[in-house]
Amino acid sequence: MKNRGYVYFLSIVAALGGFLFGFDTAVISGAERAIQVNWNLSDWYHGLAVAIALYGTVLGALFGGLPSDLYGRKKVLLWIGVLYFISALGSAMATEVYSFMLFRFLGGLGVGASSVVAPMYISEIAPAKDRGKLVALYQFNIVFGILMAYFSNYLIGITITIDAWRYMLGVEAIPALIYTLLVFKVPESPRWMVLKKGNTAVALEILTKTDPEAAEEIISRAKSESLQQQNSLSFFSLFRKEHLNISLMAVAIAVFNQVSGINAIIYFAPRIFEMAGIATESALLSTIGIGVVNLICTMLGLLLIDRMGRRFLMLVGSAGYIVSLTLMALSFQGEYFPSGWLPIFVFIFIGAHAIGQGSVIWVFISEIFPNKLRAKGQSLGSFTHWILAALIANIFPFLTGKFGPTLIFSFFGLMMVVQLLWVLFVMPETKGKSLEEIKV
Repeated sequence: MKNRGYVYFLSIVAALGGFLFGFDTAVISGAERAIQVNWNLSDWYHGLAVAIALYGTVLGALFGGLPSDLYGRKKVLLWIGVLYFISALGSAMATEVYSFMLFRFLGGLGVGASSVVAPMYISEIAPAKDRGKLVALYQFNIVFGILMAYFSNYLIGITITIDAWRYMLGVEAIPALIYTLLVFKVPESPRWMVLKKGNTAVALEILTKTDPEAAEEIISRAKSESLQQQNSLSFFSLFRKEHLNISLMAVAIAVFNQVSGINAIIYFAPRIFEMAGIATESALLSTIGIGVVNLICTMLGLLLIDRMGRRFLMLVGSAGYIVSLTLMALSFQGEYFPSGWLPIFVFIFIGAHAIGQGSVIWVFISEIFPNKLRAKGQSLGSFTHWILAALIANIFPFLTGKFGPTLIFSFFGLMMVVQLLWVLFVMPETKGKSLEEIKV
């Protein structure tokens, strides 16, 4: 029981990077319209100001695996906290749009690196039987951060009348500082210690606290793998014939995550509700509902992921996506449902995402790659996820203005039909296996 408590402590600390990830991602939804008015931005520049953090996230995801391999997972987790802290204060105090975008970009670097390193760190210290729910703690913290951002935005929005958006963005500095201090308490990844430093003594000491039953076997397998040309592996090794199938799996699940439309809804929720004729204050309250549903359904996914498996959750989520996106597309036409029904359909969508893709994506990507390629593979999956997230967030206001929300949400629904087929015929199950046992 003592060992389990220690593993949970380490996992929760690493997963707090997910809280900041979620908070940083969602907090802009309450500030984006005020920012557009404040600096008189065109729709295109406004989309860029909102999406700039995601472009930072793309680079953080692409290159986050490199320093984590060179310097260790712990040091990168620490610098992630520093980036969040600087970004929160800087963007809140920005006097013009260019410095604002610079600080939001720095926060994006932290988000991207966090999506690579935090799930990877947790997967490398967690026992196989608990790995799904422990890595899913990262996703839980993401949605908890999203909920807290929505709630914080609402409270600030109704209590502060001048430059409320600055307070919305700046409050993130508090959890960023707490997270940074807590990272000092966690040890390095034991698998990294073996693979990159050859330090089996320290690795065994850590594993004895986190996974005592399998510690010796993990060390033995990791030592064996460290002898198999690990130093010759580059990022492009992911595309060798023997690794290509795994890499395509990571890319596929990341692509499907974003073409569901999840980030369009998270970033532009109040605007989407207002498109359907819902008043501004009610729209802000509805975003809190999104956060609550997201949190509850993520908790359900966390409970089921090691019992029912990754594929089961993806099947349930895919079905929920298809139903909810179809209803959302129809509701924007105004002929089939009253406008007040749209939040209900969005809540169904969020619940489907939380149970399915939300609970599975970071777990699945962190599991399927061998130890010697995990950091690079995690970067590939995260990079794919975030480049699409950035593009969708950037062009969503433009596309909805040009084509209307019905067509856009119909496209998202069609993509989820394709995801369902992928889960049924391609996606493997990984539950209950050690990282060294998983062969895709």
